[in-house]
This record gives sequence, C-alpha cells and structure tokens, in this order.
Amino acid sequence: MPHPQVGYVLSEYPKVSHTFIRREILALEGAGVQVERFAIRGWNEDLPDPTDQAEATRTRYVLASGFMSLLGAMLGSLLRSPLRTWRTFWLATRMGWRGDRPIFVHWIYVLEAALISKWVREREVTHLHAHFGSNPAEVAMLAAELSGITYSFTAHGTVETDGAIAIKLPEKIRRAAFVVAVSEYGRAQMMRWIPFEDWKKIHVVHCGIGADFLEHEHTDVPDVDQFVAVGRLSGEKGHLILVESLARLVSQGQTCRLVIAGDGPLRSAILKRCRELDVERFVTITGWLSGEEIRGWLLRSRGLILPSFAEGLPVVIMESLALGRPVIASWVSGVPELVKDGQTGWLVPAGDVPSLAEAMGACLRSTPEQLAAMANAGKTAVRKAHDAKIESQKLVALFRSIGDTPDAAVPSVRDPL
Repeated sequence: MPHPQVGYVLSEYPKVSHTFIRREILALEGAGVQVERFAIRGWNEDLPDPTDQAEATRTRYVLASGFMSLLGAMLGSLLRSPLRTWRTFWLATRMGWRGDRPIFVHWIYVLEAALISKWVREREVTHLHAHFGSNPAEVAMLAAELSGITYSFTAHGTVETDGAIAIKLPEKIRRAAFVVAVSEYGRAQMMRWIPFEDWKKIHVVHCGIGADFLEHEHTDVPDVDQFVAVGRLSGEKGHLILVESLARLVSQGQTCRLVIAGDGPLRSAILKRCRELDVERFVTITGWLSGEEIRGWLLRSRGLILPSFAEGLPVVIMESLALGRPVIASWVSGVPELVKDGQTGWLVPAGDVPSLAEAMGACLRSTPEQLAAMANAGKTAVRKAHDAKIESQKLVALFRSIGDTPDAAVPSVRDPL
C-alpha cells in the first residue's frame, strides 16, 4: 500500500523545546512518507539550531498569511461546499460550549482550518496529524471536516488530561482515526475520559532520538560536581525546588554547580530565589541552546536533573541516557517508564526538597563503576524504546492503515502489522 501524503498541524513550529516533532517528521520522510508542515505561527525567538532554521523555510504559516488569505479561504469553502462548511462551524461552536476559551475563538479556528484545507487540496494531502490535543488537534479536526479527509493527533500529557473536558478531548478522540500517546501512562490517562469502545484508538508511539545521540561515542561520566537541567523555565518544571535543593547541599558543605539550559517566564523568579538563598554564584542560566550545545552540556555534567511537578515523557531524558548520563527526576507521569530508580538514575517525589538534595548527593558520591552500570542500563533502555527510526515505522503503519472514512479501523502498533 502506498504511503499517504500527511499534513502536520502544529501550533508553533519549529520551536526549540519541540525538537521531538522535527525528528519525527524527518524520520517519517526518511521512511518514504511525504509530510507537509502547517503551523499556526512561527516561534517568536531566534532558532539556534540550523536544522530548525531549515525547517522554518519548509513550513506554511497560517497567521503570517494574513487576514485576507483566511477570509478568502473561508469564502471559497462556503462556495464550494456550503453544507460542509456550516457543519464545521456548528462543530466548532459545540467544541467551544462550556470550553476553556470563548466560542468566538473556536470560530477563528474555523478560519484557520479553512486555509489549511485549501493547502490540503493544493498539496493533495490525504491525512492530517496534529501534535498536542489542545487547539492544534481541534484545528486539524476542523480542517479534516472541511476537506473530507481523516485526522489523528499525538497527546503528550498534562496539556490534554488536566483539562480533558474543557478541551473536549473525548470528542476529539471519537472523531480521530487514531490517537498517539507518548507513554503507557499517557495512554491510561486518556482511557479515563473515553468509552471503552474508543480505547482501541489509542496507540503508544514513543518520542524518539536520532543517531547523533544513539551512536555517539561513549565517554565516561566525568568526575565533576556539575548538574544540568534542560527545559522551559515555567512553573511546572520545578526549577525553584531545584534551587532550594542546591542550597541545601551547599549548606551541608557540598560544592555543587547547576547549569539551567533553557529560558521562559520564570527566569527572573529563579534568579531572585538564587540571590535570596545565596547560591547565585553556583547557578548558570544559558538561555535557549541548539541540540549540539545541549549535548555538550550533558556530556560535561555529572547527570541531568528534571524536578518537574508534571510531565509527559521529556525527550531530554532519552538524550541524557543515550549519552550515558544518569537522570535525577520526579516520580511523575511517564517518567518512571524510562528512569528506573537505582538502575538508570534516581526518582524522587515531586516537590520534595530533601529527597531531591539527597539524590543529587548520591549521584555525586557514586563510584565510577556504579555510574558505568547506570550508563549501560540507560543506553540499552533508550535504544530499545526510543529510536526515532523504529518509532517512526509505527506511525507509518498507522498512517497506512487508515481507510477512506474517519471511522476506519486502525490496528494496534503493539501487534505485528
């Protein structure tokens, strides 16, 4: 069966914190799937990674096309298929009823979907796939309704399940050809909100990493007192807890340095807390980095720390383990599926400063032999479950299995296809 022509519907693309989407798209293209990139907007900051810069030139942007393009696409849809267009408006209205955003915002989604539907026809796209079950999934659903094609989406975690009713997650799943979860935990969380009959639509396809990490030359964990934390500086990532844990270690006489790789709205609050706890000299905030720069910091550090309050399954965990660096992370969501306490790193209760400080101290005290054993276990786990080429083949199988209607049966990627 030939591969479908797939359109990816994304909120912001490319984006530094969403390299996993870029890897997925490139892996699909490497497997022979034609992928069109449709993004609502571009990222409003500089892209340090050359691959992201190249992706930006291959992406069509909805809002950058201008209001007249949106209006023209909407009028064209009304003239071509008035009944289908009004049905889509009604669907958007129902999605907005008692939702997380006013109804008129969902009508704007219809305008965005109309332009994407126009691009779908121009590029002969046969299926739409969105990342995140919030507004990208809704725009993809509306564009699929206008175009008469199928759609699917990947759900990543708390974005979808914390507000499942408000974002009408059950309806999005019901209408989708299939839905991807990035972890078993994520799959189970979505199953909470939908009828048993729709459980079969949810398939686990892990985010993957490429050869730049999987085939990287082995280096021993360095004998340094430095940790790195990678991610957006936002409340759910737990950086303020990390700073308090660092201060606790320092107060006990342990020299420890912390590199925070990323940026975001909590940057000033983190710096303020560092000053209050008198650990400012031990902390460096780098801002956004390229993939190569992140790899360099991981290799030069004792380990990765992710003290999040909520997560999906962060790709940086896979990157760290693939490079042979242990991970200290909160025991939340899908993280324990990859970070095994005492085997590939340390798991601590979210928000628990003493436990996090103790895990950091344990990592610093570990012998080279203990760290080497963790490195081998981590590399094995990542190669088994997070190779981008292997995971992309699961998506290829799902895309190929789609029939001509949104209700087409999709086989499980857990079983031979």
